[in-house]
Amino acid sequence: MRVRILFLQDVPPRYLAGEIREVAQGYARNYLIPQGLAAPATKGHLNRVAAVKRAAEGRRKVQAVQVSDLAARLQGVSITVQARAGEGGRLYGAVTNMTIAQELQKSLGVVVDRRLIDLPEAIRTVGTFQVPVRLAAEQTPTITVNVQGITPSEQEGAAVAAGQEGEQSSVRGEDAAP
Repeated sequence: MRVRILFLQDVPPRYLAGEIREVAQGYARNYLIPQGLAAPATKGHLNRVAAVKRAAEGRRKVQAVQVSDLAARLQGVSITVQARAGEGGRLYGAVTNMTIAQELQKSLGVVVDRRLIDLPEAIRTVGTFQVPVRLAAEQTPTITVNVQGITPSEQEGAAVAAGQEGEQSSVRGEDAAP
């Protein structure tokens, strides 16, 4: 069953504030109306359509300026992510959109929501990758992600030396036991 509602705020990517659309009753009742994103299309609410559209346009213009500044700052940026890798260049873990967002925040001081980083699947190999950041429908800068592998021998070199000393003392302890 479908119900007509008035959108009070933008619900990307389909619905814009001020639109009157038919949606599934459960979607309206359980999500849109309780979140304040929409209201039932009654006569009282329909009188507000013009005001809602004007307010939404103002918000979109302000957001477009902010997004274009961020897009210009991100375009062509190159970040380096270090991860543990095997000898074949295959990572033990993966570089995800969360890892890229954290690295952007560390290196540039820019907070980018991980859901905006358009990574179809996690990066599992060493190399250079072009990753789009979907800030808005028309603003999609591309960043370069360099994944460098750290072999376990490099990372654990000091730990192995310390571990060998511990093994020798435990062997001596076993020899000394009656």
